[in-house]
Amino acid sequence: MLNFYKRIWAHTGRRQILLIVLSLIVAALAAAPLRYQKDIINGLGPDMELARLVWLCAGYLGVIVLTNIFKYVLNYRSSLLGEDTIRDIRQGIYKARFSAETETTRDTGTLATIISAESEEVGRFVGAAIANPLLQVGTLLSVITYIAATQPYLGVFLVLIVLPQAAIVLVLQERVNRRVKERTLVLREASSTISEENLERIRDAQQGVLDDFDHIYTTRRGIFRLKLSMKFAMNLLNGIGLVGILLIGGVLMMHGRSDVGTVVASIAALERISAPWRALLGFYKELSAVRVKFDLIMGPPAVHPT
Repeated sequence: MLNFYKRIWAHTGRRQILLIVLSLIVAALAAAPLRYQKDIINGLGPDMELARLVWLCAGYLGVIVLTNIFKYVLNYRSSLLGEDTIRDIRQGIYKARFSAETETTRDTGTLATIISAESEEVGRFVGAAIANPLLQVGTLLSVITYIAATQPYLGVFLVLIVLPQAAIVLVLQERVNRRVKERTLVLREASSTISEENLERIRDAQQGVLDDFDHIYTTRRGIFRLKLSMKFAMNLLNGIGLVGILLIGGVLMMHGRSDVGTVVASIAALERISAPWRALLGFYKELSAVRVKFDLIMGPPAVHPT
């Protein structure tokens, strides 16, 4: 993984700096809506002044608008960087195709697969390789820190909901990675056979290609089972988190150690945590899969995208 990120930084480091700054800004703003939400709910009632309600709602809306403006710029710049990287990879591979060394070891079918699909996955990932995890981790820290500062018991509980999800993904994702690599290699082999110019050799290999298709189907079926198992576990933990916040928050309110606004903000925080956490786990899964394809693209002979 370190080598993968060294290559990314070497080719896109200067453009990644802007994405890092934007990610930190968005992450810092993540907890602000919770504060406004808590103050509005706790202040509702006949004693609340209209001017204060309007001010709080205006502030709430302002934070939402500002956050989405920064997100728009971040996503746009990230997408552009990804597309530029895809173009660089394709140009590098296409040019390398005409070198004598590459021509003897990379057949047309394999190169077509790399250029059409694999390079796109790797290039698109580069645009979010640093900004995405930084944004999600920053959002998690921002939200959990705010809730823990407001009500430590609820903050600790939110952490306890997040950690098991990481364990689940770390255990299952490696098995997914092996299947992704296996599927990619089989698909390359089938594509190479189909691209043969010798019609007689294509006919001789026909059953082998059909067997490869069956193998790809079986491998994908295993990937589906693993991914859906992870999704089931995540949804179950999120449900436990919601019920747990209501239980803990209710007990704290019964003893006068919390208020309605804090409990509601904690429920909103759970969703705010769930979204970036799902994105972070999704990023890890994508990173694992892209690393496999990156290694295959850059495998012998090494084809550099520049």
